[in-house]
Amino acid sequence: MAEKLVIVESPAKAKTISKILGRSYQVKASNGHILDLPRSQFAVDIKNNFKPKYITIRGRGKIIKELKDSVKKVDRVYLATDPDREGEAISWHLAQTLELNPDSACRIEFHEITKRAITAALENPRPIDLNRVNAQQARRVLDRLFGYKLSPLLWAKVRRGLSAGRVQSVALRLICQREAEIDAFQQEEYWSITADFVPAGREQDLFSAKLIQVNGEKATIPNEETANELKRRIEAASFRVIDVKKRERKRHPAPPFITSTLQQEASRKLGFSARKTMSVAQQLYEGLEIGDEGSVGLITYIRTDSVRVAQEAQEECRAVIAAEYGKEYLPAKPPVYKTKSTMAQGAHEAIRPTVVSRRPQDVKAFLTRDQFRLYQLIWDRFVASQMEAAVLDVMTVDLEGDAFLFRANGSKVKFPGFLVLYQEDQDDKNEEEEGYLPDLQVDTALALQAVRPEQHFTQPPARYSEAMLVKTLEENGIGRPSTYATIIETLRKRNYVEMENKRFKPTELGLVVDRLLRENFPRVVDLDFTARMEEKLDQVEEGTVDWVSTVRDFYEPFSAELKKAEETVERVKLADEVSEVQCEYCGRMMVYKYGRYGRFLACPGYPECKNIKSIQKETGVACPECKKGQIVERHSKKGRKFFGCNQYPECKFTSWYPPAKTPCPECGSLCVVKKSKTKGEYIACTRQDCSYEQTVTTRKKENQGGTADV
Repeated sequence: MAEKLVIVESPAKAKTISKILGRSYQVKASNGHILDLPRSQFAVDIKNNFKPKYITIRGRGKIIKELKDSVKKVDRVYLATDPDREGEAISWHLAQTLELNPDSACRIEFHEITKRAITAALENPRPIDLNRVNAQQARRVLDRLFGYKLSPLLWAKVRRGLSAGRVQSVALRLICQREAEIDAFQQEEYWSITADFVPAGREQDLFSAKLIQVNGEKATIPNEETANELKRRIEAASFRVIDVKKRERKRHPAPPFITSTLQQEASRKLGFSARKTMSVAQQLYEGLEIGDEGSVGLITYIRTDSVRVAQEAQEECRAVIAAEYGKEYLPAKPPVYKTKSTMAQGAHEAIRPTVVSRRPQDVKAFLTRDQFRLYQLIWDRFVASQMEAAVLDVMTVDLEGDAFLFRANGSKVKFPGFLVLYQEDQDDKNEEEEGYLPDLQVDTALALQAVRPEQHFTQPPARYSEAMLVKTLEENGIGRPSTYATIIETLRKRNYVEMENKRFKPTELGLVVDRLLRENFPRVVDLDFTARMEEKLDQVEEGTVDWVSTVRDFYEPFSAELKKAEETVERVKLADEVSEVQCEYCGRMMVYKYGRYGRFLACPGYPECKNIKSIQKETGVACPECKKGQIVERHSKKGRKFFGCNQYPECKFTSWYPPAKTPCPECGSLCVVKKSKTKGEYIACTRQDCSYEQTVTTRKKENQGGTADV
């Protein structure tokens, strides 16, 4: 019988750790938090030092009973929840519920699910860190105070069902602020001139240069008339080389991933949302079945803001680099990267493979497409971060003719270094793609081949993509690694923003909410204030600041602002967005409304006309029953997505699975897309006596409504 019990959060994590520890340990999962603040109550006693009221989460009773029974049968209990504030809070709640002494050495912490890390953790148990618990508790209470006190104001003044979040509101502020900059932007015309030259007698050495100065002043070309006049004068001039500069430039690799940079790069390179990135990364961290190895954790802990790398991981990586690429790709000393955040926890590591010698291709057969792509991204980035810098030969040439100064830049890779493996997506268009210039000397005469004026217009600032928003939040100290995905998801769910060309655009509702918060609560939606609050929470974790005083310093002025707003803010009348759908009963054009499950269509003639319609997402697949209608995406009363005929109630065809675009090649019946742990995503025929199945070989676009090709 097992003498020791280890409690983790997830069953997947429990399975991987159980394999590592063997029969002398019993490993159980709490399935996340077992206690939390109730949703239906405010649950914070403001007069009693903001004491929170925790209750058992619905559905956790059976799990708690099993854990209590297991505790009675063992000699020792270890709480092995995630190595962050939230994990510490889960351990504290487990200790309270299971009647364990939090001051005893009951807490173990590891940053990767490997035998080495878990064995080291078991050899160094510690008491629960109450400072971490208090930092998490302070965040939870702050968010409850903000959300549950402010949301009713939005209900009363704007619309029922709205919510306000402490950090979410600042993210909305950024998006709305950018939209205001775009609206205020005044486009201006300008021109540039590029010319082609060849050295005298060397027609094969054609190169291009840009006009940078006219009469010793910066070249400013406001319109086509000026551009054509300059072109005429340039064509009449004689040119020669007046300066040649050659230098060697090193380009260093990016540090290994932290949570925010992983989300940014996965968005740019893989098209993943922040939520999807964290979901897939969690699977890689907790463990997957890898052939004869069994369940294996493939990457280190995914919620981190530290770029530190363990010495043994660096040594293993250097051995892989030497074997794979050669010793010339190894720097003399392992690189040391500096963490941007001064409050990052030194015990945390960057996100990296747990075993560097486990190459992506070695495990590809055992991973889903998304798992493999993300693992490869993490592996490539980490290995590249430990490689030698790339060396570029860079050349700058200045050309002069009469009053005109042109400049040409070129570069070529002298030594690729880390670029043989990886480069950041934002750097895909860089100097080395400009090509190298021909060998030129000062006073070399040049023959002008062509002059190309080009019209441009100044561009407004770009709306935020997910990657840009995460980067901005991180740079401003807003939120923490574990919160970015939730912030973005909440803004979408509340219909405060919509995606347009993969960029965030505030809805009318989002603009109204932002304006109300900005005008009445300028302090709490201020970036600097929110960043200072994050620093305060970090100080609570360090034990230098009391969590109750931190909450009180926030709540007292906020409470005064809230009371004033309740008395002075007038109700906002939101203009309805008119659709192109005509009401079949009264002929009015229907408008978009927001309900519990998102947008729907309603007749503006209410209460005379009460016609409403769900907004149906078409799949492009004909109904197999009535042959007249089309299968559309719908939602049940509980919000669960399903697929049905748009001729309902005449046709009652429904399916829980999204339809495939092509029918069954064997019997011609409808095929649907299914998923399973063993098969992954596959297509199956709906006819009971047909056994046709086929794995999905083309990628479904994210959020594209449930159809796939075979």
